[in-house]
Amino acid sequence: SLCYRHPANRCDAKEAGPLPRLFTGPEIPYDVQLALSLKRGGLSGARWIDPENYHITLTFIGDVDNLTAGEVTDELERLSNSDSFRVRLTHLGTFGGDKALALFAGVDSNVALDRLQGAHERVLRRLGLAPDARKFVPHVSLARLRGTSPLEVADFIHYMGQFSPLEFTVGRFVLFSSKDSVGGGPYLVEQSYPLAA
Repeated sequence: SLCYRHPANRCDAKEAGPLPRLFTGPEIPYDVQLALSLKRGGLSGARWIDPENYHITLTFIGDVDNLTAGEVTDELERLSNSDSFRVRLTHLGTFGGDKALALFAGVDSNVALDRLQGAHERVLRRLGLAPDARKFVPHVSLARLRGTSPLEVADFIHYMGQFSPLEFTVGRFVLFSSKDSVGGGPYLVEQSYPLAA
């Protein structure tokens, strides 16, 4: 288990190796998980992500020692006074250009989500951690793709028909951990941070 969850139980960073890959983001509620899971199947080379592992990544922290993990959890506590907000998933898309690497459900433009992500990035900078160099594109990963042609992906998205928007309230964000170097889960919730109603 990770020993930074409670201040009294934090272990010396020298006592333990790097912690599992850490990242932050809101979870996806069960009804939205279910709706997204109906899009699984029918795409060759796809490794479908289990619905319980759906999330929107805000910041990727990576492998850190226990001391740094404790500092991250303390700093994230300060963001709990942010307001809750609504999010809409409005379309399917892919990352990877001509070599599609992932299929995702895209998030509609959202000022509150962007603001929360920016606050998470500032937390990492204050702690001397390098922020993600990639532009923030909020999304829910549905599948990792390998050897799937762009035409096949385009056909899949077309045959899925119109994407009926899925909307939900983000009432908290969490600190996740993952021991899967490939990505896609399973993910564990290490700490949760409720947002103001």
